[in-house]
Formats: sequence, C-alpha cells, structure tokens
Amino acid sequence: MTDSLADLLIRIKNAQSSNHKTTLVPYSKLKESLVKILIKNNYLTDYKVTGNQPKLNLNLTLKYVRKQPFITQIKRISRPGVRRYVNQANIHKLTIGRSLVIISTSQGMMTAKEAKKLNLGGEIICKIN
Repeated sequence: MTDSLADLLIRIKNAQSSNHKTTLVPYSKLKESLVKILIKNNYLTDYKVTGNQPKLNLNLTLKYVRKQPFITQIKRISRPGVRRYVNQANIHKLTIGRSLVIISTSQGMMTAKEAKKLNLGGEIICKIN
C-alpha cells in the first residue's frame, strides 16, 4: 500500500456509506494524529488502539446525525504522485467555507484554521465536508 492516509479516508467513507457503527484500520502514528483531529472537530466519535504489537489497529467509532453519516464528502488533495503545498500567505483561501482542511506542517498535522493562526504552511492532506 503506497498511500496509507487515502486508505484510512476511504475506509471511513465506505463504512459510513454502509451504515457501520465502527471500522477497523491498520495503525500508524500518522493515521492516529489524523483521527485525533477528526475527533476534536466532531467528525468521529471515538477511537481505540487494539491488537498486539507489531499488528496494531485503530478501531474507529463513526458519527451519525439522524441516521445519516456526519461526513458527507472526503477528498484526498495531496497524493504520493502529486503533492500539493500551501504557504502561509495563501492559507486564508483554504479557511473559507464550512469544510475542514487538514494540513501537515513542520509542527505536526493540524487544521487550516490552526495553521493560519500559527502563520504556518505545509502539505494539504485532505478536505472533509
């Protein structure tokens, strides 16, 4: 697997389209930081790290509102073949609208609004509605 973050996002999207309450994803620190951002911004309910070392998994609890998936659209922006970057001068364009844009910066993964406050740029990971 070359793009583990895309795998995480697609597993969330597929699980919600099938109305699953939870989904299981292979563990990595990068995925865990992305999941923490999604929980902090109320896109997921909870997560647990399960399994034994060296084969850990993330067990994600999905969020629904009135039996409808809370996440309506997930789009991976930067891919291994085509990286997309934004500098601190142009980050305000990403913060317009209601969607959540996640950026990988030199200080870790964060939302575009947080990166704008800290005056940071970085790689655009994904956009979630």
